[in-house]
Amino acid sequence: MKDFIKNFTLTEKILWLMSAICITAAFMIFDRGNFLTLIASLFGVTAILLNAKGNPLGQMLMTFFSVMYGVISYKFAYYGEMITYLGMTGPMAVLALVSWLRHPFENNKSEVEVNHIKKGELGFMWFLAAAVTVLFYFILRHFNTANLVFSTASVTTSFVAVYLTFRRSELFSLGYAANDVILIILWSLASLQSREYICMVICFIAFLANDTYAYFSWLNIKKRQMKITASVTEK
Repeated sequence: MKDFIKNFTLTEKILWLMSAICITAAFMIFDRGNFLTLIASLFGVTAILLNAKGNPLGQMLMTFFSVMYGVISYKFAYYGEMITYLGMTGPMAVLALVSWLRHPFENNKSEVEVNHIKKGELGFMWFLAAAVTVLFYFILRHFNTANLVFSTASVTTSFVAVYLTFRRSELFSLGYAANDVILIILWSLASLQSREYICMVICFIAFLANDTYAYFSWLNIKKRQMKITASVTEK
């Protein structure tokens, strides 16, 4: 455990601690009853920081978060969130875990090798995202999903995020950051009806901060890996 903690920088430790404090404080002030929300939030913020380091363990924790978040979403009739996380984000986290484990950098299983995807593949990704968005819009409308427009937008950003995560691109954190913004709006609307959902608003604000950090972390990882690969090639 000590070795595990040492792998985190001071910035990452402070970021996790501040996120955990804010999430726990919000739970104690606005909820105090639904412990699943608290546990899911702490799992989620931990998963993001592990992902920021390219550690496959983050994908494992994201799988657990997806299940818990799906249950929370069901309670407020956010069926889009429930279907997205149980039917897409969770399973894709499992596939991403396999992908990250199969592509370690320099045989270091605690750090995935950053992939360089081409513009053509990004175009294909957006084509798939558009198709998924249209399909889910009609599905969510059929189930009378609350806040349909934002729920549909959440599906789009979630798909982009999980696709880029599976493909090991540094852009995946930007996808999750965009999804965080949508979810902050969704749960803010939910909190107008029940103050306990303010906890989810705080949760995704913390997620947004961590996903933003994760993007810059992956940029640094990518640069470092490219330098190492170049030096090995020159030899």
